[in-house]
Amino acid sequence: MSGAHARGRGPVRTTAAPATKTPRTSTSNTSKPGPKPDLLNEVTASLVVFLVALPLCIGVAVASGVPAELGIISGVIGGLVVGAVRGSTLQVSGPAAGLAALVSETVLEHGVAMLGVIVLFSGILQIVLGVVRLGRMFQAISLAVVQGMLAGIGLPLMFSQAYPMADAKAPGMPIENMAGIPSLFADILTDPQAMIATLLGVVTIVLSFLWKKVRGPAKKIPAALVAVGVGMAVAALPGVDVKTLQVNNLLASIRAPGAEQFAGLADPAILTAIVTFTVIASAESLFTAAAVDRMHSGPRTRYNTELIAQGAGNTLAGIVGALPITAVVARSSANVQAGAKTRISRTLHGLWLLAFALLLPQVLALIPISVLAGVLVHSGWKLFAPEEFPKMWRQDRGEFVVMTVTTLVIVATALLEGVLIGLAAGIVLAALRMSRTVIRQHIDDDTAKVVMAGNATFLRLPQVIEALESAAASGKPRIRLDLTGVTHLDHACRNQVEEFTAQQRGLGLRVELLMPGPAKPTPAEPTPTPPPVPGPNAEWFYLDTQPLAEPCNLPGTPLTGRLGR
Repeated sequence: MSGAHARGRGPVRTTAAPATKTPRTSTSNTSKPGPKPDLLNEVTASLVVFLVALPLCIGVAVASGVPAELGIISGVIGGLVVGAVRGSTLQVSGPAAGLAALVSETVLEHGVAMLGVIVLFSGILQIVLGVVRLGRMFQAISLAVVQGMLAGIGLPLMFSQAYPMADAKAPGMPIENMAGIPSLFADILTDPQAMIATLLGVVTIVLSFLWKKVRGPAKKIPAALVAVGVGMAVAALPGVDVKTLQVNNLLASIRAPGAEQFAGLADPAILTAIVTFTVIASAESLFTAAAVDRMHSGPRTRYNTELIAQGAGNTLAGIVGALPITAVVARSSANVQAGAKTRISRTLHGLWLLAFALLLPQVLALIPISVLAGVLVHSGWKLFAPEEFPKMWRQDRGEFVVMTVTTLVIVATALLEGVLIGLAAGIVLAALRMSRTVIRQHIDDDTAKVVMAGNATFLRLPQVIEALESAAASGKPRIRLDLTGVTHLDHACRNQVEEFTAQQRGLGLRVELLMPGPAKPTPAEPTPTPPPVPGPNAEWFYLDTQPLAEPCNLPGTPLTGRLGR
């Protein structure tokens, strides 16, 4: 029988072992398995991303004070290099508006040639940060901050693209762009060509919103692609003179840094610029990754791998003297909205940028800028998502404040500043909610009682001080402070309570303090010290009440009990 049982257990143990290993294998991988790629779907999505990326590359380059071709080169690297790495699935990288002001200042101060060295070493530093696994810390970001960041990017994007939609030049900063809208409308009404360009942009926006309602096979054609086709047809009509894309030779614009530029690394200002570029580019890329991951249900971003990929892209961009690369929300959201599921679409978009700029610049010259601006206005609206604000208000008003503050600060300053202030607001909100202190006060005969429970931190110190002062002002000779219900008492509150206790005792009041934890209450008055217990070597230690059999003569008062040992 025992042998039969032993034989019976063998197969059970053999089949049970893999079952216990399976959960460990699945939980160790934080990314979901990638979906099966649909090549046609990925190609159409990549064309949409290309149409969004092209004007962004050119616009960011112009805003940064460098040739437009450098922006396209950075876009190509962001697609073919960063896009091919398994860091993120749907996030798209390239030159970003968030770095335009910093790049412009750097170019004015150190020149375009020095920009390559700064971007090169920023990329190397990003790779180091990814290797030491510092990318994961960017996952600790509030949803309200992410939504506020998206809204803070989308709102300025819409206003900035309203100007190229009318073949005009934007004033510059988001606040200036918003303030200049009335005068822009006045100019449109007095210029027929500007009105045509604006109408093309408006048609593009309308198509972007309504095309998803189209039925049949035509629905699979991206709305942006349809809008570009309509725009090219209108631009070719006689009498129509709207601005179109102009791209020069890409290869001629490459300027690799030389020995003179590398010698500039001895300048502390250059080293400071490298660190600044690294921090801002890394933060923008990984904050964007957190936002993009919330837009889809596919594989999650591998933050350290993505940081290494961003560093590789910037290293190559620095070698060819191009603009710095970060993840861009506008392109990434366009990629998600176009139905992309794998890395193929974001990699192909870099290929389209390269192919069109090298082989078909004459085709690019037929695309009206106002149409591409309309595509960006639609992307900006989707990022802004105004319906999320009342929804957040109904769900959590504290988080609504964090979201709104993040949005407003980004619009007023820049992306990094807004995100940092939003994170600070989120931390303060969390600290206030965690520091919930319940204080009850009442008078019982000659005693003023204060009972505290919850988390007592420095954020609740004014409330604690008010309760203590109220107890002291009651005029009762006794004060009882019961803190046994406090789960966390930080140094500031503990110090305040102990100082109050010592002060009131010094005034002659009887104060009983019961502190949280296993510690016993502090007595109101000193208690006499009990006599020491005699040890085993004492001469005697026990008396009973039995009568003595014989008299016991000891010095002092005669005993009536029996002496024991």
